[in-house]
Amino acid sequence: MSESNESTQAAPSSTVHHGRRKGGEAHIDGVSATPGGLIRATVGAAAAAGAILVFAWLPAEYGLDPTGVGSWLGLTEMGEIKQQLYDEAAEEEAAAATDSDVASRLDGIETQVAAIARALDASPGGETDPAKTESAEGNAQGSAEPDSANAGDEASSGWRDKTSHTLAPDEGVEIKLAMEEGDAAEFEWTSNGAELNHDMHGSGSGQSTTYERGRGVPGQQGELVAEFTGKHGWFWRNRTDDAVTFTLRTKGEYSEIVKP
Repeated sequence: MSESNESTQAAPSSTVHHGRRKGGEAHIDGVSATPGGLIRATVGAAAAAGAILVFAWLPAEYGLDPTGVGSWLGLTEMGEIKQQLYDEAAEEEAAAATDSDVASRLDGIETQVAAIARALDASPGGETDPAKTESAEGNAQGSAEPDSANAGDEASSGWRDKTSHTLAPDEGVEIKLAMEEGDAAEFEWTSNGAELNHDMHGSGSGQSTTYERGRGVPGQQGELVAEFTGKHGWFWRNRTDDAVTFTLRTKGEYSEIVKP
């Protein structure tokens, strides 16, 4: 009876000893509870977090791709589009904040103009000079006439590619050219009388850059010179209440045009 009690009491002690220690070291969920083990676990976790930050989070959120992995995974372009949307939203908020002030100033100017007009009508010398009126009308008609010198430009300019796209309200689209560093491409785009927000930028080779941005622009023409090897082009967004069709024409040094 005495021997049976001793073996019964010893069994729990043996089980606890086996679960808590191995080879003289304490373990917590598979990690050695020693200064060296905890440091190695902390360093490993920090390295994993840093890799996620550099390879995935920075390209996907900010368009920053120092390693080039983000471009390969398609995350850099997503981050660039996010930044463009953030910038557009900030510009629209700033514009909305000034709308009320501008409107009040315009109302004040209109009131002053109306008062001046009434004063001129009431004064003896307030009659309009016919010669000045004819001159002003002639200038207005001259400025309204279309520039016929550009009528045959499209036929003789030798554009290489022509792309047209219709954007619904609040819709955006991106078109880029595959270019080597130093390549130059001429371009011209028009929204056919409407207005678009645009961002001309480039990405590739672990780099990204913004060449120009515009808000409420009816068109643009010029030359795009690639700062590095990659894809360079434009992002347009329609912030109007109606569908807008724009046309892009390009020619020059690029291997292909990347369309949606």
